[in-house]
Amino acid sequence: MSVMLVHGHKYFLSIIDDLSKHMWDFMMHSKGETRSLLRNFITFPKNKYGKNVKIIRSDNGPESCYTDLYNQYGIDHQLSCVETPQQKAIVEIKHQHVLNVARSLMFQSNLPKAY
Repeated sequence: MSVMLVHGHKYFLSIIDDLSKHMWDFMMHSKGETRSLLRNFITFPKNKYGKNVKIIRSDNGPESCYTDLYNQYGIDHQLSCVETPQQKAIVEIKHQHVLNVARSLMFQSNLPKAY
């Protein structure tokens, strides 16, 4: 994000379930938090629903390439092609919606950008 938030968060990780289109957003201080958030999220559906994560699809960012973690849980890691937002249409649309709602709320509330 271009503006650091009140608690020092500058990044966020979005995870979207392909079937239900449910979205989870995790605020991060640094991209280094991605691995622990992914590890915690991988165990979430197993504990709550008795289901395993089968595939993780991400861009080519180094912060999401954890081959050893994916192998440990038997997860197939799929990478999208460079410069092809069409392959990430669901997440791009969700991000656009979240950011539009956030901008609208910020504009109406007259709060500082840090919020």
